[in-house]
Amino acid sequence: MVNKRLVVIGGGAAGFFCAVNAARLHTQLEVILIEKSSKLLSKVKVSGGGRCNVTHNAPDIPYMSKRYPRGQHFVKKAFSRFFVQDTIAWFKERGVALKAEADGRMFPVTDNSQTIIDCLLREADKYGVKIRMNAAVSELVSGSKGWEIRLQDGDTLKADLVCVAAGGYAQLEKFAWLQAIGHQIEAPMPSLFTFNMPDNPITTLMGVSVEEAHVKIAGTKLQEKGPLLITHWGMSGPCILRLSAWGARELGALQYQFTALINWLPAFNENSLRDEIQGLRFSLGGQKMHHKNPFGLPQRLWQFFLQQSGIGEDIRWADMPAKEQHKLIKYLTAMLCPVKGKTTFKEEFVTCGGIRLSEIDPATMESKLAPGLFFAGEVMDVDGITGGFNFQHAWTSGWIAASTIAER
Repeated sequence: MVNKRLVVIGGGAAGFFCAVNAARLHTQLEVILIEKSSKLLSKVKVSGGGRCNVTHNAPDIPYMSKRYPRGQHFVKKAFSRFFVQDTIAWFKERGVALKAEADGRMFPVTDNSQTIIDCLLREADKYGVKIRMNAAVSELVSGSKGWEIRLQDGDTLKADLVCVAAGGYAQLEKFAWLQAIGHQIEAPMPSLFTFNMPDNPITTLMGVSVEEAHVKIAGTKLQEKGPLLITHWGMSGPCILRLSAWGARELGALQYQFTALINWLPAFNENSLRDEIQGLRFSLGGQKMHHKNPFGLPQRLWQFFLQQSGIGEDIRWADMPAKEQHKLIKYLTAMLCPVKGKTTFKEEFVTCGGIRLSEIDPATMESKLAPGLFFAGEVMDVDGITGGFNFQHAWTSGWIAASTIAER
């Protein structure tokens, strides 16, 4: 006999993890998962270029929690209940092995996100989770006998327990159905976006990347170091994406109009590079600068800096004029790049903002305002930098909600 019904709102990573674990841990629980669109696990599908960056190979909870621009203290408490090792073990038990790459990102050994999707769908099937697509919620109503979930198509579902794992909304008004039950919302803003640099000549080098650049935002304390990719609209790569996450609110307040200062050779500053170049003028004196790139930069990028500095193709290291040398040093260690706007990728879009964390118990994921209502994933005001952190929060919060619900 089924004694209780759980309705999970949202067919993403957090919603699925809550649904399949609740159904597994409490076999008498009827679990219905509803998804507003016609696609399940769409972010899982596209994450990590279609490989699915499942989690991050973090050494401990303090290291991991510091990778969340919003929600650090909240995830620190949550991770004490379900952490990276638990995620690895959960998937391994179901025949999905994960591997760690040099930068800490973890992927299925198949390098295919479909492996993760198939695993979650198998679990849902195994434990009888009912899935309903194209079911967008218009209203959530609490009554004496549990919850009513009113759908936009006019249908109503009844539930004893509800887990909201609806993902991040880009507009505040989309949270209206959650505000109506008394929850406060931290205003949503884009996080993890790339920088648009219209008319900047560097965009002609689209596809060129460097292993490490240091990027600062002028007039702020924001700075980040890491791989950087030049695109046809501006700049991207882990360094830029992390910077956008840490600066989500600050850069939003600037309406995405600011100046990025880029040091393409983070091992040097202006003074130390000047000394280094003085040495190169002697050691490489007779060689043409365009032919010899002593800093390990991509050749196209090196030649671009020489051209921008006014250094012709026939100039030898010994003959570089002082004025052009000064320009080159500036380009290499403090290149000014005006940013005018951002680009977000619809599928991998992450927002900061969401349900205020002071209204959720991190040990249970239950609402402090409405008993029987739980949250999981990005709908809360938690977001991580790029690298598997957002998925780990999804698995953790989904599992905690599920295990709490199963105990009811």
